[in-house]
Amino acid sequence: MPVLNIQTNAELQDAPALIKQLSAEVASMLGKPESYVMITVTHNPNMLFAGSDDPLAYIELKSIGLPENRCSDFSSQLCSSISESLNIQPNRIYIEFTNAERHLFGWDGRTF
Repeated sequence: MPVLNIQTNAELQDAPALIKQLSAEVASMLGKPESYVMITVTHNPNMLFAGSDDPLAYIELKSIGLPENRCSDFSSQLCSSISESLNIQPNRIYIEFTNAERHLFGWDGRTF
């Protein structure tokens, strides 16, 4: 049940292609079936980081069983993908990782 949420003030040229790419990437990174992966991208022009509205992104990656010892690798991979896809400098990307507990995540009328 990995979920990748992206908020950015960068222009989204081809959002459908971006979310397809990221869906496959997240599934591969986490070793989870892509059939459980959800990706959202929200364009929000009202974002500011370090006093500047230059292109930026705030990303949340949540997954049951997120291997916390690999978050640094995930950060590097996601930063690279987002930076290249949306033309955002890596130092203007924040990523929050969350290891979700099974009983606190619902799907299909039940919890995991």
